Amino acid sequence: MSEPLLRVLARMRGHLLDPDALVRAVASGRQKGTTPQYRRVEFRYVDLKGGRHLQITAYDQTQAHTSNHAVGEAARDAVDDLLDQPFANWHVETTTESHQVRVTKKLEAVVHTAERAQPVAIERGHDRDKQRLLAADDQVFRELGISDAEGRIKPSRQAKFRQVEEFLRHLETTIADAIERGRLRRPTPEEPLRIVDLGCGNAYLTFAAHRFLTGERGLPVHVIGADVKEQSREHNTAVAERLGIEASMEFVVGSIQDVVLDPAPDVVLALHACDTATDDALARAVGWGAPVVLAAPCCHHDIAAQMRRSPTPSPYAMLTRHGILRERLADTLTDGVRAGLMRLHGYKVEVVQFVESQHTPRNTLLRCIRTGGPVTGGSVRAEYDDLVDTWALTPRLATLLEA
Repeated sequence: MSEPLLRVLARMRGHLLDPDALVRAVASGRQKGTTPQYRRVEFRYVDLKGGRHLQITAYDQTQAHTSNHAVGEAARDAVDDLLDQPFANWHVETTTESHQVRVTKKLEAVVHTAERAQPVAIERGHDRDKQRLLAADDQVFRELGISDAEGRIKPSRQAKFRQVEEFLRHLETTIADAIERGRLRRPTPEEPLRIVDLGCGNAYLTFAAHRFLTGERGLPVHVIGADVKEQSREHNTAVAERLGIEASMEFVVGSIQDVVLDPAPDVVLALHACDTATDDALARAVGWGAPVVLAAPCCHHDIAAQMRRSPTPSPYAMLTRHGILRERLADTLTDGVRAGLMRLHGYKVEVVQFVESQHTPRNTLLRCIRTGGPVTGGSVRAEYDDLVDTWALTPRLATLLEA
């Protein structure tokens, strides 16, 4: 049952300001018709030289901002400022309980509280790694070869672990926001959320998404990984069996264009699909009418080749004279065109950096939520037509969608 929002937030405030009991708290999502200052905020207490402080890590669209606030007035002011932000979801963990708060469209709160089987210990070291969505010693990382037998991330796999971690943060926020806004159905055990990863390869992110959504967030899901290689299917199926999740996770062989899914998926993932394979995945998602699409493009050869074949329009010659600048411009044009086409087909699109460039140069994420039908005119269509006409482009995604 719903409760008055202010009453629930006051209750959560008490937990947030308890330095002896709070383990961790997360605020995310946005209430209807509003936009918080940050897309996600994490809370925990740390012990510094000056005493115990509330550490707050706030994430905007590009980076994390960490601040420490002394217990007492400073912590109260920081918490009150963030409680005033229009977040749609709060997850507050104490040593004895776990609280899930969801803000409804009527600005009331639905609360689910679960008692822990036994109290948990709190780690307050200020120099520890950032709170992880999946622990480094989770079995899924051992099976994927990211961590060793002792549960330590292998030095050569640190970048992959970081990619998984940051992708899960975006996945969590996107799915929670889409469900809250009624853009994505709320799954049940009888009708789990159907997720497909197109071009899954060795399925690092596929397995991590399944483990996080089911184990950490309690969402019923059925995950499908599709790849053209039979070797990938055999390898990934064996991993799923060792993890004991073969009933809710399957792998199929087929190209992105040819894979058949019935019923259609609710969430489409295309993570580092090379060049026009990302276009194939986006086109399939539109064809299925998928409510949520997350695509991390890799390589942008098609538009780059078209730019080399055509004269550079005025006054942009200075941007294409040098190879490295032309390559970066091609990347930007490619993903800008993709975002515009997805908007024209009824999606709200955000283009964000999902992991720092030192971990991978291919760090752009297209986050798409279906909000309505195709757009046939207006400024979006005019902007798109002007862009492709100016550069004489024939985007692969446009060709696929027209077909």
